[in-house]
Amino acid sequence: MTHHRIVVIGGGNSGLSIAGRLHRNGVDDVVVVEPREQHRFQPLFSHVAGGVARTSMAIRSQASVMPEGVGWIQEAVVDLEPDSGTVVLESGRRVTYDHVIVCPGMQLEWDRVPGLTAALRTPSVASHYEFELVPKASRLLRDLRRGTVVFTQPPGPAKCAGASQKPMYLACDYWRAKGVLSDIRVVMIVPDPTVFGIPEIDRELERKIAEYGIELRCGAELRSVDGENRMAEIGPVGGGPSERLHYDVLNAVPPQSAPDWLKSTSLPVAGDSGGFVEVDPETLRHVRYDNVWALGDAAATRNSKSGGALRKQTKVLAENLVAVLDGKEPASRYDGYTVCPITVSRSTVVFAEFDDQYRLKPTIPFWKSLSRERRLSWIFDRHILPWVYWHMILKGRA
Repeated sequence: MTHHRIVVIGGGNSGLSIAGRLHRNGVDDVVVVEPREQHRFQPLFSHVAGGVARTSMAIRSQASVMPEGVGWIQEAVVDLEPDSGTVVLESGRRVTYDHVIVCPGMQLEWDRVPGLTAALRTPSVASHYEFELVPKASRLLRDLRRGTVVFTQPPGPAKCAGASQKPMYLACDYWRAKGVLSDIRVVMIVPDPTVFGIPEIDRELERKIAEYGIELRCGAELRSVDGENRMAEIGPVGGGPSERLHYDVLNAVPPQSAPDWLKSTSLPVAGDSGGFVEVDPETLRHVRYDNVWALGDAAATRNSKSGGALRKQTKVLAENLVAVLDGKEPASRYDGYTVCPITVSRSTVVFAEFDDQYRLKPTIPFWKSLSRERRLSWIFDRHILPWVYWHMILKGRA
C-alpha cells in the first residue's frame, strides 16, 4: 500500500490537464493512474476518418505527454473505496489518498446494439470512435463510389456526440469533388428531435445537409445490425416500428457509459445506469464525499460531454481543490460551457459554443456569428488546436 496527496484516475485530456494545473499551482505529490502506453487525441479521429489527417497525428507516447513534476502509476483501476480513501489496482496493489479526482472517461458499449460487435469484423462496418477502427473507416469512405452509407449517433450521454457527424460531412465533400456524390445515398441517424439541438446551429447544419443531399433521420436510433447481409435496423428512440436499411458502408457510433468498475462503486448517482460520478455540477466536488472530485466525461454534470468543456472545468476544480487544501470552502463555479467544432466540409467548420441550457455562449461575446460556417474555424480546429493540446492543455497551461 502506498499513499499520495492527490490521486488522479485517468490519463486522458481531463486527467493530465488537471494534474498539470494542480502542480503548477503548487500542489505536490500528484500522481496519475493510467494503464495505457499511448495517449490519443480523439478530436483528430474524425479528421483521419474523413481523410484530412494521418493516424500518426492523433497519438503520442503517454510518457512524453505527462506533465512535469507529476507521477505516473501505469496500472488499471478496478475499484475505488471512498470510505477508506483507497484506490484498488488490477495488480491488487492499494493506493490511499488525501483527495482523489475521478476522470477515467467513458467506455464504448458495442454489445448494447445486437449484432454490432460481430458486424465490426465484416468488411463494410467501421467506427471513428475506436482508434483501431479509424483507418478502416477512412478506407471505406475514401473508396466508396456508389451505394448506401449509413452514419449513426447514439442516444444517451456520449463523448462529443456531435463528432458522430463529422466524417459524414468530410466524406460528402470528398465525394462531391470526385463527382460521385449523386451516386451515393447518405443516411444520418440522430437520436434527438433536431440535428444538434440549438436553432442557430441546426440552421447551419441543415443547410449543409440539404447541400449534400443527406437523408436525416431525427429521433431515431440503431437497433441492431446484420453484418453478414449488410442490414441495419433503425427505429424511433423509445419504441415504435423498425425499418431495415441495406448499407454498403456503416459507420457506427455505439452507446456509451462510465467504466464498469466505476458503476459498481458508491460514487455514481443513485439509480443512474450510466454510472456517472455524483458531483456538484458547479464545484465538481462529490456531494457525499468531501475528498472526491470528478470532471470530464465520467462526471454527472449538466453540460454536453466534450473535450472542449475541460478548459473551464479544470480551472474550476483546481481552484476549488487548492482552496480546500488551504482550509477554505470551494468558491469557483463551472458555468456549463462546452464547445463542439463541427467540420462541415474539408475546409470549413461550424464552431458551436454553448452552455448546459443549450444557449450559445461564445468565447468572444461580440463575435456571435462565430457559430456560422467559417474557414477560420477550420484553421483553428485542424491546425492550431492540436498544437495547443499537445503543448499547453496537457501541461495544465490552458
